[in-house]
Amino acid sequence: MLSKVYSASGSRPRLDDIPPRIVEDPSDLIVSKGEPATLNCKAEGQPTPTVEWYKDGEHVETDKDDPRSHRMLLPSGSLFFLRIVHGRRSKPDEGVYTCVARNYLGEAVSQNASLEVAILRDDFRQPPNDVVVAAGEPAVLECVPPRGHPEPTVSWKRNNVRVNDKDGRITMRGGKLMISHTRKSDAGMYVCVGTNMVGERDSDPAELVVFERPVFIRRPVNQIVLGEETVDFLCEVHGDPAPTVRWNRDEGELPRGRFEIRGDNSLRLIRVRAEDEGTYTCVTENSVGKTEASAVLQVHVPPQIDVRPQDQITAQGRTITFQCGTQGNPLPAVFWQKEGSQMLLFPGQPPSQSGRYAVSMSGELSISDVHSEDSGYYICQAISVAGSVLAKALLEVKTDLIPPIIRQGPANQTLTLGSSALLQCHVMGRPIPSVRWEKNGESVLSDDIHISLMENGTLHISGLKETDSGTYTCVASSSTGETSWSGTLTVKATGTSSVPRVSQSLQLPGPPQKPVVTDVTSNSVTLTWQPNPHEGGAAVTSYIIEAFSQSVGNTWQTVADLVRLEKHTVSGLYPNTIYLFIIRAVNPFGLSDPSPISEPVRTQEGQGKDQAHVQMDLGGVKVRLQSPKVLNPTSVQITWTLDQHPRYIEGYRLYYRPVGSTWMIQDIKAGPLHTAVLTELHRGKEYEFKMRPYYNEFQGIDSEIAVVRTPDEVLSGPPQGVSVVQLSNSSIVRVSWRPPPPDVPEELILEYRVWCVGNESQQMINRSVDGDTLWVLLDGLLPESMYRVQVAAVTIAGVGTYSQPVFIFLSEYSIDQSLSVVKDDTVSLSEQITGVVSQPAFIAGIGVSSWMVLMGFSAWIYCRHRRRKELGHYTTSFAYTPAGNLLYHTSTKLTMCDSKSCSQRSFWDDFFLIFFFSCTLSSSSILNQLQTGNGGTINPQIKCIAVIQPSGHKGENYCLKVLFLKDWFNFCQLP
Repeated sequence: MLSKVYSASGSRPRLDDIPPRIVEDPSDLIVSKGEPATLNCKAEGQPTPTVEWYKDGEHVETDKDDPRSHRMLLPSGSLFFLRIVHGRRSKPDEGVYTCVARNYLGEAVSQNASLEVAILRDDFRQPPNDVVVAAGEPAVLECVPPRGHPEPTVSWKRNNVRVNDKDGRITMRGGKLMISHTRKSDAGMYVCVGTNMVGERDSDPAELVVFERPVFIRRPVNQIVLGEETVDFLCEVHGDPAPTVRWNRDEGELPRGRFEIRGDNSLRLIRVRAEDEGTYTCVTENSVGKTEASAVLQVHVPPQIDVRPQDQITAQGRTITFQCGTQGNPLPAVFWQKEGSQMLLFPGQPPSQSGRYAVSMSGELSISDVHSEDSGYYICQAISVAGSVLAKALLEVKTDLIPPIIRQGPANQTLTLGSSALLQCHVMGRPIPSVRWEKNGESVLSDDIHISLMENGTLHISGLKETDSGTYTCVASSSTGETSWSGTLTVKATGTSSVPRVSQSLQLPGPPQKPVVTDVTSNSVTLTWQPNPHEGGAAVTSYIIEAFSQSVGNTWQTVADLVRLEKHTVSGLYPNTIYLFIIRAVNPFGLSDPSPISEPVRTQEGQGKDQAHVQMDLGGVKVRLQSPKVLNPTSVQITWTLDQHPRYIEGYRLYYRPVGSTWMIQDIKAGPLHTAVLTELHRGKEYEFKMRPYYNEFQGIDSEIAVVRTPDEVLSGPPQGVSVVQLSNSSIVRVSWRPPPPDVPEELILEYRVWCVGNESQQMINRSVDGDTLWVLLDGLLPESMYRVQVAAVTIAGVGTYSQPVFIFLSEYSIDQSLSVVKDDTVSLSEQITGVVSQPAFIAGIGVSSWMVLMGFSAWIYCRHRRRKELGHYTTSFAYTPAGNLLYHTSTKLTMCDSKSCSQRSFWDDFFLIFFFSCTLSSSSILNQLQTGNGGTINPQIKCIAVIQPSGHKGENYCLKVLFLKDWFNFCQLP
């Protein structure tokens, strides 16, 4: 800032003098090189102050200082530039300017003002590049304009025409041109334009190429046929560039030697068989996309029962299951019936009065808490449209069935490598139980070399290896149940072996005597017994009590151990349940054989549920969650199975959460169907699920966690306002609609699918159109038939909800018939008029009126010709109009004849109606016009009314034919 004080030497300030004051400060300027510019500055004071300018703190030379200067100091004090001087090396006019006003009383300094020179270079920092997209995809053209000051703005030109961003699909932001949903019409040459006050710069052009993905014009449709028939799957596609088409089958190869891909890309299957069933897919692809359409082929096969129910013998109170596996196409319906009973049992049927019968969706019949009256034959029946079949099995219910008992099982052993092991399993029971072995939960198979199973159930392992170590379990099973006993085998490389000696069995205590029941309550039984005099190699240290109940399970369960005395109360039993007990004695050498089985004892009726009993029952329930099924982006179907059916269960507690969040709970009441639907989930989230059974306040064990992810996409709602209109005198209908409700954005709709099904003819027509098309024409419909039409939108998630069906009846003689369903019950004026015109009375009236007019005209023609003396040969002036010319007269010879001869005959003998009109008879295009709508030629049986020979066309005779009302006049050239 300049600060100097000047005073007039030898003078004294006058009272009316005023120090300088800036009343108008200069403003910042941006100007182009070579252009004039003015920095304003206005000052006041008395005496009038002088004005000087400074740039970047240095005095500015003006015309006052140098007449040749391009800077002029105006009388007002403003600084005027004749032209702005600016170069790469020298920039004399660019800088920060200050205006200073002075008189003898002082000086005033203005605000700083910058003068900048605008520039715009020629070279784009990033020119746009060519872009290739598919129709419907977004396209982005990007450029960075040349360097300039001020920074240039960017606009775009397409084919030398400015791009209008008022189109909602087009966005211009920064240097980017974005087209959200490209169309074929968007293709062209695009130029990026950089603009500032200096001017404009155009980039090199970039080409936007818009290809079209393959689109189906005719899709394959599902078909159901009988064996040995021929099947055609259609596949007509359109795209740019032209797509290729190929067929495949999801289940494997196409039927070898019995398929043909025809010229129109359709697939033909010859003499279809049951193994040809499956999904056939037409895959079409070009450089910008790939799409496919599938259709399912079903070949009807009569029902067969491949897993037949087997006869069973069971005990009272048990739960039994009859298998009935069926196959056939279509899948047969399965139901059960007890022989002699009128009751039918269906899958998914609510429980019967007793609630003990249930048929699974796979056809299995389960009977819980079996009674003696359940004995009898049970019949499984399978039925479908292709036939029916049945199978039956016998159920015998016995009251004295006891599961097998293992007298002595495998003992824990430690053996050396290469030695042999004997794992004993001595069993007893009726019927004689079978014995199998498991190692670490997996079946052990005998190879008679390394591992062999002896007749008495003992497992012999020779040449022991370290891999033979593990827990071995002997499982004794029969139709009455099963029992298991486990022991551990350890194989070591060195060391001493711990092998049970043969004489060791003598060291075991003898079995106790038969236990006696001394006290019974609703959930406990008190037992007493006498020890065996033979204690074995050491004194008895304790007893083990095992119990069995047909109502509880099919095996012996240990209910008490480490019992020191010969009297013990077994608790935790079920009320009103029959139990059997056995006792084993224990000494340091092992367990004794079991005691004789006690007499059956029934616990008393319980006043309430025993807590320990309920908890034990729930603790034995294992819930297995199946893989959740996604129904839509916010709903999931949960399905589960149970290893066993508990007696006490009120429902299931479903825990679910997005991964990493807190658990949410939904209670599901127990019922015959183990399935539930969970709604109101979030889209695009990964969820965890687990399930826990419960009864009142008691809870069971959690299932394993199942995980599923909900999709981001959404299924579409139904299209709105579906309308179906029959076109005039044709088998074509026009189907139109409006987009679905706005919960699905229109740009997410890939296509619309239209279904048209005949109620009586069962004719089915499917069509698909692009997502931006809201109508379609359906042809090939049968007259005098009722059709049902539905429309659905397709998104990435799949086919959306179908629209409400619209019915239309096609009449053979109606002109415009429309039966349109409108949701708000309003009918447009055009539809009302169409309804009147399509009435039979209206059509009949029009027909009668037309007939009377034509009859009158025919009578006039007849009378006129009668007055002529010669009907066969005469010359008259005939109107002949060449294409594109006005009418003129020429001599035309008209001969009455038929198409084979030109003998004279009565005009009335052929037709009673003639229409005269002018046309180009000599044009070769007439012969092309003599084609009917279906591509055939004119019926030669229709006789000529007259032969016309235009003058100047020698040797060319044309026959004038007249058809009835529904046909036009046709011309044919005679031989």
